[in-house]
Amino acid sequence: MAKTVGIGYQDFGDLLKENVFYIDKTYFIKDWWENRDMVTLITRPRRFGKTLTMSMLEYFFSNRYAGQEKIFEGLSIWKYEEYRKLQGMYPVINLSFANVKGSNYQDVREKICQIITNLYSENAFIKKENILGEKDREYFDRIAFDMKNSDAELSIYQLSKFLYQYYGKKVIILLDEYDTPMQEAYIEGYWEELVGMFRGLFNSAFKTNPYLERAVLTGITRISKESIFSDLNNLEVVTTTSDKYADVFGFTEEEVFAAMEEMGFSEKEEVKRWYDGFNFGKKKDIYNPWSIIHFFGKRKFAAYWANSSSNGLISKLIREGSVDIKEDFEMLLQGKSIKCEIDEEIIFSQLDDDDEAVWSLLLASGYLKVLAIHGQEYELALTNHEVSLMFSKMAKGWFKKGHSDYNAFLKALLLGDLKAMNAYMNRVALNTFSYFDTGKSPSGAEPERFYHGFVLGLLVEISDRYLLHSNRESGFGRYDVLLEPLNKEDDGIIIEFKVHDPEDEKNLQETVQSALKQIEEKKYGQELKKRGIPEEHIRRYGFAFAGKKVLIGNCGSVPCNV
Repeated sequence: MAKTVGIGYQDFGDLLKENVFYIDKTYFIKDWWENRDMVTLITRPRRFGKTLTMSMLEYFFSNRYAGQEKIFEGLSIWKYEEYRKLQGMYPVINLSFANVKGSNYQDVREKICQIITNLYSENAFIKKENILGEKDREYFDRIAFDMKNSDAELSIYQLSKFLYQYYGKKVIILLDEYDTPMQEAYIEGYWEELVGMFRGLFNSAFKTNPYLERAVLTGITRISKESIFSDLNNLEVVTTTSDKYADVFGFTEEEVFAAMEEMGFSEKEEVKRWYDGFNFGKKKDIYNPWSIIHFFGKRKFAAYWANSSSNGLISKLIREGSVDIKEDFEMLLQGKSIKCEIDEEIIFSQLDDDDEAVWSLLLASGYLKVLAIHGQEYELALTNHEVSLMFSKMAKGWFKKGHSDYNAFLKALLLGDLKAMNAYMNRVALNTFSYFDTGKSPSGAEPERFYHGFVLGLLVEISDRYLLHSNRESGFGRYDVLLEPLNKEDDGIIIEFKVHDPEDEKNLQETVQSALKQIEEKKYGQELKKRGIPEEHIRRYGFAFAGKKVLIGNCGSVPCNV
């Protein structure tokens, strides 16, 4: 194993020629070939070696690399004589949609058409050999970035045919990151337009293609068959819960620890805490390869993988999601688990309305891991420390607009400055209300939106000083928060939220009193006392809401009426 660590290699040949750090995964070639699946879709989180694996397949099978056997010498696949004979034997069409992103359908369509045009340019030698008929030559000439949809949808099928006519062999098609444009289309609002084009392209390339030998598609998500794979019944889908190829993508614990020993690293438990936690099928303890390679190269712990993408879709779904989604997200941020049903077939049109669809996407993306399966219900938790840091950073970003006011409020809260708390909280509430009620179907229940936004802010901003405990009754205008200090010399804090009820309360002052009374009736102070916080170090606050107006009181500012 080479000790030199090279960052960012995606070309298999370059990686082997440079003799940089590499964990041999070439046994996948044999496993995949012997499974004899016509079309294989493999889903794994981003930066888990999918692109490098596709490059490996191209170097092994493509006749463009015939005679380059030395690349594979010394690797596991080269032990098998029958596989040595397969190297460089097939025409291969290799394309990637990894960079196909855009704010509108037309831009994305042009990028896809340009990728196809480049493929035809690379194979322009076919036209010169007089093996194509007149109609095929005319079609070949029509391939351009502004081609018609009908030509684009048949382009991979037609290129397969031309390559078959030239070489006399069926083709292997490799399509990397097939779903990247789909996610962009959902975020930017041109899903239906792009689906129409993809359905035609995929069905002609993978379903009705007599010139196809085998195909592999990779992506992060398994998009529903009805969306783009209609009638494609020869598709073998390998997801993160499948046992097939479970140890091919990502590094096993044995591989990581062996590399650490060779390189002189000793922090195995810390590496495990940061970068372990991925489970594929029954295979546990899969490590994030992107972060491991960066850790080996930079020799320090950091959130390499989690911070390598904007995670815009994930942020949008959680921030604009239902109260239930936010409650579950709070649980995850606190290191707890949630239970929900999982459907690995992602239907993007349901993401706005189906809570389970959100968690299914997070699981496929690698942000959640499966702790246990109870019938149809999955028990899920954040994957590891790196992911936890990413989500904390994401939540902090949600408060960026009113960050100075929010920090000023927290400072006043910790100091017990009631006057400043009231001044800042009314401004914080305005920002938070508007930011957390921006979904496609806003609830109008502004206080509930605020409760969750406020508590998420507490979780990420003062988690170094307090443990947060909550007793929620969403839908009844109440959301209790207990802040247990990590330093027992600090004050414990109890917060009771209450919405003003004009039938029972004359004003917000009475609502505050009602909230404080509830604290005493529920004996929340006893909870903190059990945790070692003396009475003189327990502060109680009532937060009263009327629309976007907030009034905060404590037992020292209004009668407790108990």
